[in-house]
Amino acid sequence: MSEHKHDNIWDTPGMAVASEQFDALLELVRKSNPAADCEKIRRAFVMAAEGHGAQMRKDGTPFVTHPIASAHIIVEMGLDEDSIIAALLHDVLEDTSVTHAEIQHAFGPSVAAIVEGVTKLTRVQYTSKEEEQMENLRKMLMAMASDIRVILIKLADRLHNMRTMAYQVGKKQLEKAYETMQIYAPIAHRLGMQKIKWELEDLSFFYLDRTAYDAIMQDLDTRRDTIDAFMSDMQRKMTERFTENDIEGTVYGRLKHIYSIYRKMYTQKRTFEEIFDLCAFRVIVKDITDCYNVLGHIHDMYNPVPGRFKDYISTPKPNMYQSLHTTVIGEEGIPFEVQIRTWEMHHTAEYGIAAHWKYKTPGPGGKKRAGDEERFAWVRRLLESQQEAGDAADFFHDLRIDMFADEVFVFTPKGDVINLPAGAGPIDFAYSIHSAVGNRMTGAKVNGRIVPFDHVLKNGDIVEIIASGHSHGPSRDWLKIIKSSEARNKIRQWFKKEKREENIVHGKSAFEAEMRRQGLAMDAITRGEVHDQVIKRIGFPTLEDAYAAIGYGGLSAQKAVGKARDVLIQLAKPGKSLVDRINQQKQQTATKAVRGIVVEGVDNCLVKFSRCCSPVPGDEIVGFITRGHGVSVHRRDCVNYLNAAAKPEDMGRWIPVSWADTEGETYLTNLAVTAKDRDGLVLDIATALTSLKIRMRSLNARDIGGNAVAFLSLEVADLKELQSAINKLSGISGVVDVSRSAD
Repeated sequence: MSEHKHDNIWDTPGMAVASEQFDALLELVRKSNPAADCEKIRRAFVMAAEGHGAQMRKDGTPFVTHPIASAHIIVEMGLDEDSIIAALLHDVLEDTSVTHAEIQHAFGPSVAAIVEGVTKLTRVQYTSKEEEQMENLRKMLMAMASDIRVILIKLADRLHNMRTMAYQVGKKQLEKAYETMQIYAPIAHRLGMQKIKWELEDLSFFYLDRTAYDAIMQDLDTRRDTIDAFMSDMQRKMTERFTENDIEGTVYGRLKHIYSIYRKMYTQKRTFEEIFDLCAFRVIVKDITDCYNVLGHIHDMYNPVPGRFKDYISTPKPNMYQSLHTTVIGEEGIPFEVQIRTWEMHHTAEYGIAAHWKYKTPGPGGKKRAGDEERFAWVRRLLESQQEAGDAADFFHDLRIDMFADEVFVFTPKGDVINLPAGAGPIDFAYSIHSAVGNRMTGAKVNGRIVPFDHVLKNGDIVEIIASGHSHGPSRDWLKIIKSSEARNKIRQWFKKEKREENIVHGKSAFEAEMRRQGLAMDAITRGEVHDQVIKRIGFPTLEDAYAAIGYGGLSAQKAVGKARDVLIQLAKPGKSLVDRINQQKQQTATKAVRGIVVEGVDNCLVKFSRCCSPVPGDEIVGFITRGHGVSVHRRDCVNYLNAAAKPEDMGRWIPVSWADTEGETYLTNLAVTAKDRDGLVLDIATALTSLKIRMRSLNARDIGGNAVAFLSLEVADLKELQSAINKLSGISGVVDVSRSAD
C-alpha cells in the first residue's frame, strides 16, 4: 500500500476534519458492534484516505469524507465489519490506483468482492437507452442475488450523495433525483428499508418539484402547533391505557413524509387541508401477544374504519415486513393510522433485509445461509424475465410489475401464502406454484366458488386450481390475461418447446395479416436478395424461425414487418428525377445535421417535420422527398407513412434519416387529452406540465360526446420528456386517455 501513500495529506485542515468524522464513526461502531475489529476498520480508512489523496468533493471537503459518511449509514443499518470496511473502500477501485489484489490481501476476498460489485454499479444511468438500462439493471440484480451487501452499500452511497446534492449543478441534480426516484427508492422499498426509501423519495422530490415541496412544507409549518398538540394528546391517552392494563409498550407519533403527502394530494386531487390522516402512530411492544392485545384496546378507544385493517404479522410481506395496521377515527373526527409491532419487527421495518442479513458468523467464503434462496425469489424471477424478454421494452414491462407494483397475498388450500402482482388472477397463481400446475389447469376455485380465468384475486383469497390428469398446455388467450412475468415466461416456453408447427402457422398468419395491413405484398420479400436481407434484418436464420417466434410471443408481427418494410425501402430503385438528383449527392457523406436531422448521403438538405405525426428525438423516423420542399420527416408508425410506403410510384422517395445531436433543442409536438368534463381540468393540465418545466405553446379544449378533449401543443426535448408529460397527464383525476395527435 506504500505506493499509494501521500504523507502531506494528513497535515491538511481537510484531513483533520475527515479524521474527526472517522473517530465519530468508530465510536458508533463500538456502541453498536462491540465485537468489531476497530483497528482493521482504521486500516481501511487509511487505505481510502491515502488512495483518494487530494481528491475533493464539490463542497470543498476531502473526498474520503463521502465513504466515511456511507460507512456511517451502513453502521446504522446494523451491518457487519466487512460491510463497514467495504463502504470505506467502495470508490477506490474506480477513482484511485488501489487494486483488487491489494484489497483482498489486506482485508480478505469477501471485502474485495463487495467493493468490486459496488464499482460495477457506479455507472448505472437510468437516462440511457433502454438496452443499456436493461444491462445495467441486470448487473444490479445479479449483484443483489450474489451478495446483498453490494446493493446495501450502493444505497448508502446514493443516500449520502442525495444529502449533499446541493453542491451539484441543476442538471445533475435533476438527473440524479430522477434516477433515485425511479430505481433506488423502489429497490429500498422492495428490500423493506422504509426509513431509507422515505428519505430518498423526499430528497428526490425536493429537486424534482421544489415549488410543490416548499408549498407542503409551508402548510405543515402553519399547522405544526395543532399537529404536535394532537399527536401529544393521542400518545398520552394510548400510553395511559396500556399502562393501566399492564402492557409495556412505547407509543410515538410521526407525520407522513413529504413525498407521501404530495402523492396523496396529486392522485386523489385533494388540497393540503383535505388530507386528514397526516399523522400515524406506532406502538412497539415486547411480543406478538401484546400486539393483538394493543389492537383490541385501540379499537375500544376509537372507532375503526371498515376495510382498513391489515394483519402483516400472520401474513408478512415478501420483504419480511410485519405489523398490524389499523385506521381509526379519533374524538375530534380526525382519522389516523396505528401500526403495532414488536421491537424486532420495528427494526426490520426500518432497515428491511439488512436487519436479517447477519454476517457476524458467515459460512466459508461468506456463503448464503439456508432460506436465503426463498428470501430472494423475486430477484431470481427478475433475472429469468430478463433472459426470456423479447426486447428491452418487454423487460421493463416485467420489471415494473415484479419490482415496483403493489402486491396481493393469497393462500393455497393448505394455508401457504403466495404473493402476486396486483391484478393477478388464477392463471398467475397456478404458474407461481409450478409450471406443471399451470399447464394442466382447467379451472379455478376462489373461496370455494368456481371463477373465470380473468377473475382478479384479492388479499386473503383461498385459491384452488382445478387440473386435468395430463398436460394439455395453456391457451394463447392466457397471455392477454396474466399479470406476472413468471406466468408469461412459462407459457411462452411451453409454446416454444411443444408447439413449433402450430407456432409457425399462427406466426405466419399474423405476419401476413400485418403485411396486408401495411399494404405490402408477400412475394415482395420472398425473392432472392430481398429474402436474405429481410431474414438478416429480422434476426432469425429462416422465415419459419421468425414465424415460430411470433407464434409463441417472442417477437411481435408488427416489429417483424416493420423491419421487412425497411429493407424494401432501402432496396427500392428511385424512379423520379428529383430522387435521381438527390442520390447523385450520395457520393459524399453527410456530415452536417439540419434541424437535428441527418439525411443519409445528403448534406445541407432542406428538412421539415411533418405535421401529421410531429416526431421528436427518440422516435423511429423516415424521410420523404417532397417536390420543391426538401425532405419531410415522419415517424415510422405514422399512418400516412404506413399507407404510402408501399405505393410503387412513391417507394423510391422514402429515404433513411436519423437524429443527430439534439442537446439544447426543443421540438413541437401535439397531445390529445380525453377526460371526464369537470371544473378545474384545464388548470390541472397546465399545473402538471409546469411542474415538469415543459413549455405549452397552446391549449384548446372542447366537449366531444360528453367528454372534454384538450388539444395541447408542447415543446419537448425528446421522447423521454414527452413520455414523462404523458405519464403526468394520465395521473390527473378524470383523465381516461392521453395520446399523440396531428396538428
